[in-house]
Amino acid sequence: MTSKVDETLGYEQARDELIEVVRRLEAGGTTLEESLALWERGEELAKVCRRWLEGARARLDAALAGEDGAEDGDREGDGEGADETRSE
Repeated sequence: MTSKVDETLGYEQARDELIEVVRRLEAGGTTLEESLALWERGEELAKVCRRWLEGARARLDAALAGEDGAEDGDREGDGEGADETRSE
C-alpha cells in the first residue's frame, strides 16, 4: 500500500527518487535490510509513477476520442447535406 506522502508526490519527484533508489541498489555496499527497504521504496515509487502515467494516458485517450467524435460528426453532417443537395 502506498503511504499518504507518496500520494502527494508528482511524477517527476517520484521518478527522480526512483532513479536514486535504483542507483543506490546498483552501487551495492548496503546491508540486506537497507537493500530490502530500498527495494520496497522503489516499488512504492514505481506505483506512483505508474498511476501518473495511467492517468495521463486516460486523459490523452479521452482527448483523442473527443477529437475523433467531433471530426466524425463534422464529416457526417457535411456529407449528408451534400448528398441531399445533389439529389434534388
